[in-house]
Amino acid sequence: MNDWPEGWSGDDRDRYGRGSASAQPESARVMRQVRRDQGAPGQGAYGRRSPSAPPYGNGVPQQPSYVNGQGHGGGDYDAYDSGYNTGQVYGGSGGGGYGDPGGGRGPRPAPNWRKRIKWTAIVVITGLVVTTVSTYFWADSKLNREVDLSKVIDRPDQGDGTNYLIVGSDSRAGLSSEQKKQLHTGSAAGKRTDSMMILHTGSNGDTLISLPRDSDVEIPTFVGSESGKTYKGTGRHVKLNAAYAEDGPELLVRTVEYNTGLKIDHYVEIGFAGFANIVDAVGGVEIDIPKGGMKDTKSGADFTAGKQTLNGDQALAFVRTRYALAGSDLDRTKNQQKFLNALANQVATPSTILNPFKLYPTMGAGLDSLIVDKDMGLYDLGKMFWAMKGVNGGDGTSMNMPISGSTGGNLVWDKAKVKTLVDELKNDEKVTVSGN
Repeated sequence: MNDWPEGWSGDDRDRYGRGSASAQPESARVMRQVRRDQGAPGQGAYGRRSPSAPPYGNGVPQQPSYVNGQGHGGGDYDAYDSGYNTGQVYGGSGGGGYGDPGGGRGPRPAPNWRKRIKWTAIVVITGLVVTTVSTYFWADSKLNREVDLSKVIDRPDQGDGTNYLIVGSDSRAGLSSEQKKQLHTGSAAGKRTDSMMILHTGSNGDTLISLPRDSDVEIPTFVGSESGKTYKGTGRHVKLNAAYAEDGPELLVRTVEYNTGLKIDHYVEIGFAGFANIVDAVGGVEIDIPKGGMKDTKSGADFTAGKQTLNGDQALAFVRTRYALAGSDLDRTKNQQKFLNALANQVATPSTILNPFKLYPTMGAGLDSLIVDKDMGLYDLGKMFWAMKGVNGGDGTSMNMPISGSTGGNLVWDKAKVKTLVDELKNDEKVTVSGN
């Protein structure tokens, strides 16, 4: 059976079966879609007959033309044809073809810097708030609120400003035998006070007053902090540090209030180990040792004259030294204030505050070793620290309690000057009294 259309010769069949022997392209077959003009039957795209294409007729149907987008029954193929005939098959007038780097998305909009800055600020502020709140609760949890000032009886009237009693104890709690030997603390049982200071903060300047441990004071009637038993005063006079040794912080506060008439609002205590740890945490503290140097076998001090950085052990020896000083305990209190000034300035430097690897160990060392009253908060503690820094930096008054003489080895306070001093503090007035 012959499946070829009627009128096609064998040559035609051979040509389509074996490939054309002609050097000319089979225009009627290949280029049919791109004819621009409709010629006469049997003619090529430009009006001449193709030698290899059979003429229309003899049963061969007229093929559809794609001229002007028409074909297959005259349907509208404008969208397709316009793209094909204009060479933009891969993209329309909006771009997006191979020649369009935008990939059909158009130009990228400019970044909204205001929005970016806004969200960056929100993220940074949120981070700071979370860090601050977390640090606050962490630090607050480390405070050892062990002193109950509500046990102190017959207290003076509240004055203006705030009064802190700051105590450096010789507590050996937590120290190993090797550490006691290294720090020259000895192994005495119990606790005593090596230093005591009253810090007054107010609107007319802050005042730091050192209370010599050998101060002559009267032990008044008091209630035992542990027993709850009332002990009647007998007029007994002792050195001030003996009050602490007898019944701890509560009796010390009661004795200071009774002998001065100044109400103590907050109590802060730090022991040997805690003091040394704070100094080590900040990387040491620079101190200028006066001419002649300092050597004391009892405290372990052995310093040459001049500026030098003291580590924790050396700092403890420096603030405890008194036998190598001409003024003994009075000169020691001056050295303690001098060191606190240097320590406060070292802690408050940007290299400590802005460095979390230094700030948190310093805060941890200090807070772990502090003993405070039950009403002490972080705000009160921070206020105390900045006041001490300011006083020792020259922004306030730093002095010893005025002394008039001594009796039996005890230092006697100048009663007239002490009364004037206390009145000025209670009224939050500028201090005019000078100490020794």
